[in-house]
Order: sequence, then C-alpha cells, then structure tokens
Amino acid sequence: MPHPTTGSRHPRRVRRPAALLAVTLVAAALTSGAAGTSASAATAAEPDTAALAAPLATQRLTWEPCGLAEVSPEDEAQLGLSCATVTVPRDWHNPRDGRTIQVRISRTAASGPDRAGILLVNPGGPGGSGLSLAPYVARSAPALAERYDVIGFDPRGVGQSTPLLCTVTYRDTDNTNDLITQANVRGCRGTELTKYITTEQTTYDMDFIRVLLGERKLNYLGYSYGTWLGTWYAATFGSRTGRMVLDSVAAVGSPTLQETWDLQPFTRDRAFQEQLLPYMARHDDLYGRGSDPMKIREMFERAGGTRVGMGPFMFGWFILGALYDTQNYPTAAAAVNTVIQYYEEWNGWTPEQILSAATAKLLAAPGITADDRAYIEQSRVAAQAALKTQRDRSLLAQGTDEYTYDIDYVFEVIRCQDGQWNDSVAYWNAFSRRLTRDAPLVAPYLQNPPACAYWPTSNRMPKFDKKTFPKVLMLQDELDVATAYEGALAASKKLPGASMISVDNEGSHGVFPYYTPCVDDPVYAYLLDGRLPAETYTGCQAVPLPGESAVFEVGGKLTGKGTVKTRLITDDMRAANRMLKRMLRTEPGPSYPE
Repeated sequence: MPHPTTGSRHPRRVRRPAALLAVTLVAAALTSGAAGTSASAATAAEPDTAALAAPLATQRLTWEPCGLAEVSPEDEAQLGLSCATVTVPRDWHNPRDGRTIQVRISRTAASGPDRAGILLVNPGGPGGSGLSLAPYVARSAPALAERYDVIGFDPRGVGQSTPLLCTVTYRDTDNTNDLITQANVRGCRGTELTKYITTEQTTYDMDFIRVLLGERKLNYLGYSYGTWLGTWYAATFGSRTGRMVLDSVAAVGSPTLQETWDLQPFTRDRAFQEQLLPYMARHDDLYGRGSDPMKIREMFERAGGTRVGMGPFMFGWFILGALYDTQNYPTAAAAVNTVIQYYEEWNGWTPEQILSAATAKLLAAPGITADDRAYIEQSRVAAQAALKTQRDRSLLAQGTDEYTYDIDYVFEVIRCQDGQWNDSVAYWNAFSRRLTRDAPLVAPYLQNPPACAYWPTSNRMPKFDKKTFPKVLMLQDELDVATAYEGALAASKKLPGASMISVDNEGSHGVFPYYTPCVDDPVYAYLLDGRLPAETYTGCQAVPLPGESAVFEVGGKLTGKGTVKTRLITDDMRAANRMLKRMLRTEPGPSYPE
C-alpha cells in the first residue's frame, strides 16, 4: 500500500540523548518478502514474564492524563494520549522477594479501524525519558498512529519511573576529575537500587508491558542506545518480537557498549571538520570568516579551540548538541563564530558571564530561526542548571573533610553494567594520547579513564540465535556523531537477516521520519505491511542543509551496493590535526598551554 511522504524535510525534534551526551562530555569534564518472527522451538526457554511476576500480572492499569510539558492539551486529546504506572519486580531474577519498583508508560490510541498492535518506542541515552516520544512519533508519523497504539516509557531508574539517585561521599582529597569519577562509581555501586538498573532488567519490563497490554507481539522503534536495548530484547524474547526498526545504531553485536563510545571522538571531529566548517565557509555572507574551511578551523584553534578560554564551554553547551541535528547547524556555526570573535574580549570571564553574553549573541546572530532560538534557550537552561549544581556542591565542600551528595548517574550505571569495559588505566592513558593526536577537538574532554573502567560486571548481551532472532530494519546517517556509521555497518553484518538504509551526506543523530520517500517509504512498508526492502542495503541521499538548495558531497561516497564508503579519519581531519600541532609548537601564547 502507498504510504505518505513529502518531498521536503520537516524540522526534527530536539532529542534528549543529544543534550544528555553533551552534558556528559562537559561534566567529565541508529520484490521483498514478509518480515515476521519465525515460530521458535526455543519458545519454552524464553523467560515468561507473566509467570515470573505472578500476582503482579493481574494488576489493572489506571490510565490518566500525562501532563507532559512538551504536549499541548489539544494534542493530548487529539492523539488519545494517556499515561499509567506499571508495577514490576525490582529484580526479575528474584521476583518472589516481593520488592517492586514502578515504570511509567505513555500511550497514544490507534486512530484507525485496522489496528496492528502496539509500537513501543525508546529515545536512547542510556537513561533517556521516553514518555514524550510516543506523542512525537504519533504526530510526526500519523500513518503509524492510525494503526498502532504508540507506547513510550521512562525506563526503570529514569524520570517518572522509580528514579535512581546515587548517594556519593566526596573527600577533600577528591580534587581531580579522575578521583571524582572514582568516588561516583563507589557511591553508585554502594547504592542498593543500582544493580537492578540494567538493560537486561529493562527488557523484562518491556515484555511485561506487552503482557499487561494483552499483546502477543511487541513491535519496536528504538533510537541510539534504544537500538542496543531493542536488540537485547529481541535476543531474549525472540518469539515475542514483532517488527523492529533500529534507528542510529549502536555497536550491537559487540560484547559491550565501549565500542560505541570509543568511536565518538572521531565522529565528532569528522562532522565538525567535514560538514560544519564547510557549511560556514559557504555562508561567508552570514559569518564573515571567508570561504576556506581550514582557515576557519585555524581561527577557531587560535581562539583556544576546545582547550582553553571560552571554547570548551561553548563547544560543550552550544556546538556539540547542535551537531546531533543538522537542522541546528546555524546555531553551531554562530557559536563557532562567537568564539572566534570574542575570545580575547571575554578572556577571564566566569562561565556564568560567558553563558549570559553568548546566549544574547547567538539569539541575535544572522540566519537564526525560531527553531534555532528554541534550541539556544534549551541549551542555556541546561547549562544554567549544571552551573548551579557546581555552585551548590562547592558550598557543601567548604570547611569540611568530606560531604555527601545525591547524583543522577543513570547514564553511566547502564552503559557500565551492560558488559565489561577495558579496566586498564594504561589502556585509557594510551587512548587519550591517541585522541590528542587524531581527534584533538574532543580530546580535552577525555583525558581520564571513563567511569566504566572502574566498574566490574559480568553482564553480557545474549548471543543472537539465527533461528529465533527477528529480521530488523536499520537506519543510519553517514556522519552521525553519536553512533558511528562504521559501527552500524558492522552491526548489520552481525544481526541475522538485517536490512539497512544509509543516508549519504547526512550528519544528524536520528533518522526517521526523514520525510523523503527513499528513507521513509521502506519504514512504512515494513511497520505497516511487514515488507522489508528487496536488497539488504539501500542508499539514500540527504536533503540540503538549512538555507541551502543543494546537497554537498562530504565525508565518504555512496557505493553501488547501497552503503557509504567512509573513513573514520579523513584527509581533511589529518590536515587540520597537522595544522593544530604546528600552531601549538610555533605560536606559544596566552591562548595555548605551555
């Protein structure tokens, strides 16, 4: 059946994963046959969440207004949006101990007569709130909302579900980022709820939601880390998995999430050098920095780059998040321009002063739209909250040998407990040196081992059984800064029967809906009719960047096989790295560390 697409790109949502990951960087400083799940002889071996939950399986859900700030009362009524609270075992491996936690879910009611079931959605993170994702998907893809009840949820430990706050004791000797990280890990590992906030436990919650909603199959749309979560679910509950779309794919098939994060410094440097700076250079009329991307990079680095001065603050709060969505490139370009223009005038200013002045400059920058202003304001609010937290903790630390503080560390808790990361400090020191050489834009934020290096775990994603693992549809942008194209392509070869759509010359994190037939029609055909693309790989072209009418070739090139041939470190990146190394050696001054 035909499915609706439009010829032009619509604005995208502001994604919580983008904001969450940006904050983490600063603080540490994803003719055809029917695609269904085959009947499995191993069904009996799958966990039976209804039996495990015992009396909880008879609970009646009470649906009520959600009151989400992102959804107007009019949209709530039109979408049939409501929310409920599900009580689940705290530990699915010991459900009879009687201890429970709560998971908050949202639902938009299918508007058409030909209902296809439920479509559970997850925005990623890990630790992303998903309540508002259900109405977003229903609004932006009404053909899906007509056939599916779209289900969002706050995973355990997050948001309106039972939250995880780690109680951490800091000593006055915890005076480096690395020591603070180790204190955070100690505090979280000593918090009772922490061990139950894992992807594995969440997949059981997801299946139990399916049970309580009376559905035989769980259909799924997951973004970013949500692709890791969905894959774990499919590997555990293969016979219960319906149609599954994995958008902006983490390195599923790897034993841990480490590979996904190990690739990020390079993808961020790549997007900055290969797409953002050329965009600025094509718009000299707006930014006045000339038409040579390398010259603009040189100006940015001479202003301190991400090493010293106002650059680290501006990159962390205004540039990095904008790189997650190419619709925000005008804001990112304006932020780079602000660093170049004001680094001397604002030298020595406090973060609060920089935030106030930078917000005003960005809001008044040429080419900034209403959507850009909304993103700028969101970034300002997030930065302001983080600065307040820093001040509060500083006050607690004054005049005492130690103090205790509750922190939201669920991002680290989940990614660290999903599989054992490299725990060698020597490895991470060598990795840091590699970043300084090959990914110097992001390297200043990653000079210490991550929390996961100090977090032992025996958890591991189940292996994929070719007999039971469902066929999935993968979507991936070429220059995605969070989930590398290289990782997604490798994952497509590990997932049995996967099909993959690649978007050449697109740098956003999160693809669907893209509002072009090449990308969206296969998604609708699969989710609504069960038809996967005839070919394993499909290549699509990006849409123009904001204010442009043509698509410019960046990064790699689309191959005849439907994939993009990429290089993690491009020639332009190498040239920029050489330029920076030469500059630091030959132009010492107040903008550079001695």
